[in-house]
Amino acid sequence: MKGPCAWMTAALAAVLAGGAAAGAAMAKDAAGREVVLPAPARRVVSLAPHATELIFAAGGGRALVAVDRDSDYPPPVQPLPRVGDGTRPDAERLLAMRPDLVVAWAYASPAAPGSLPGLLDQFRIPVYYSSPRRLEDIPDEIERLGELLDTSGEARAAAAQLRERLRALAARYAGQRPVRVFYQVGARPMYTISGRSIISDALRLCGAINVFAELPAVAPLISSESVLHAGPEAIAIGQTGTAAEQEVEKWRAFGPALRAAPDHIWTLDPDTMHRPGPRMIEATERLCERIDAVRGDQPAARAPGPPPLHR
Repeated sequence: MKGPCAWMTAALAAVLAGGAAAGAAMAKDAAGREVVLPAPARRVVSLAPHATELIFAAGGGRALVAVDRDSDYPPPVQPLPRVGDGTRPDAERLLAMRPDLVVAWAYASPAAPGSLPGLLDQFRIPVYYSSPRRLEDIPDEIERLGELLDTSGEARAAAAQLRERLRALAARYAGQRPVRVFYQVGARPMYTISGRSIISDALRLCGAINVFAELPAVAPLISSESVLHAGPEAIAIGQTGTAAEQEVEKWRAFGPALRAAPDHIWTLDPDTMHRPGPRMIEATERLCERIDAVRGDQPAARAPGPPPLHR
């Protein structure tokens, strides 16, 4: 009996040799792994909402046979079967889909009980890990998925359009006065994003300064006092609904103690701003416009000192 990776080794060898397996597909994923398929994927399971959107953008929507419980866009995904949580899917449901490729986001040690890598390795299912860390990674991911799905033409066209939009944003806001922004994720507890987050990359593209960029954690807990001390000119809350509006009112209640003007405290749709797919680039364009309005309303001012320790 062949070992778990015997078929992959053979396919890779054929690709490198330019030999018989001319139909093989190969791409490097976010974990730095060479994902090699003996043929382009025809039955794909997506285990992350952003991955689902990337697959559709790459022209591979027709290959999707199931998705995780949170994938809800684009509309054609709605009737697809669900296999549960993206990091710990229902093994029975996933295997029943007979996927020849799984696209996932987070990954853990294969030794962890019930871990996704362990499950996929046990049943010899190829997995591609997608984890864009900068906006420019999004079109790159689309092209790589296009290689695995045999939709390279459509994927390259979609990627080119997104790259052009990013270039336009970079050109428009280059050299503009920096605007200090606090990006809030969640309320109870309240946390933010550091410079390691792709959201911080979006702020940078808009010519903004993430006031907590230097904190070591990707998503650190933060206190209201730290925010007041950091002196943001604008607050962006990655949340919608009643809870988000309550957060807006909470910040406005600080009055003059908060540097941000009342109309420079906004809520943002987390489904578009927190999923590193094509819609995040669209959301960044809208965010940049709001930040630019702050730039026009307020003159440059001396930046406050470093924030106190967050809780």
